[in-house]
Amino acid sequence: MVARCPSTVRGLGSRTLDLLLPPRALDGGGAVISNGLSAEAWGRIHFIEAPVCDGCGAPMRYDTKVRCPACQTRPPAFDRGRAACLYDDASRDLILRFKHGDRTDLAPLFARWLARACADIAGELDAVVPAPLHPLRLLARRYNQAAEIARPLARHLGVACWPDALIRRKRTASQAGKSGDARRRNLAAAIVASKRAAIAGARLLVVDDVLTTGATAEACARALKAAGAASVDLAVVARVHTRALEAI
Repeated sequence: MVARCPSTVRGLGSRTLDLLLPPRALDGGGAVISNGLSAEAWGRIHFIEAPVCDGCGAPMRYDTKVRCPACQTRPPAFDRGRAACLYDDASRDLILRFKHGDRTDLAPLFARWLARACADIAGELDAVVPAPLHPLRLLARRYNQAAEIARPLARHLGVACWPDALIRRKRTASQAGKSGDARRRNLAAAIVASKRAAIAGARLLVVDDVLTTGATAEACARALKAAGAASVDLAVVARVHTRALEAI
């Protein structure tokens, strides 16, 4: 009973503080019951529900057990992909605020979304690996948005987080506005696996914020598989619904 007192006191203090200073919606709306989005913002997000393509996570009309035409035409380097929502007008503002606006407080919210999206593959994972940033870009931005999501996601899934399993050794130009082929050329040999991580035989989940052409995800998957990973899956907060690229 004594051991439970500190947590009980903390819980009581937290509830008292919420009464005095109600939590605000992460999207800038009014007060909310718990830490999250306002009801209006929540209603605008297009969450991806099953059935989805097992290859890339794209929403599908019917559960056919067959991968989408894009994956059949050009199978991705990663084994399975999952996305929490569509990248559109509703989700774009939140993701850009998180990515470029120092809104790291959004990371736990995105991690909860991804834990739900990855529920069907969570039991087959050993570790979560964030897509890497080049050190100079990390210095300029001050944080890796993928790593900010990966840490709480790993806790939700009950697996390890390997933030340094991948290294971006070449500083590439921004991917925004580039075609799929241009993005792949831009990332050629830019991402490699760290020799310090025990990658061989591991079942890994690469985490990133947005999936457009899949160039970054595929570069990560190839690097991990070249280092001996048994499987590499992908989880992103949002994915584009078509092949059209977005200025992110």
